[in-house]
Amino acid sequence: MSATTSIPVAEPIVIPVREILPWAIFAGLIALLALYFVGAEQGATSLIKGMYVHEFVHDGRHVLGFPCH
Repeated sequence: MSATTSIPVAEPIVIPVREILPWAIFAGLIALLALYFVGAEQGATSLIKGMYVHEFVHDGRHVLGFPCH
């Protein structure tokens, strides 16, 4: 007698675009908000008074190539 074993084959999971789209839009908005705080939260366009946000993201500004001083 011979014993046969079957190896399970992984099938890719299909995710419809309509399920991904809301998460992609949400991630894009969060990325734009982060870009604003790192790149433009200073001076005339500042939403938050003071330099607290600028100092918090100061090193990130330099890493991303934004001039700040």
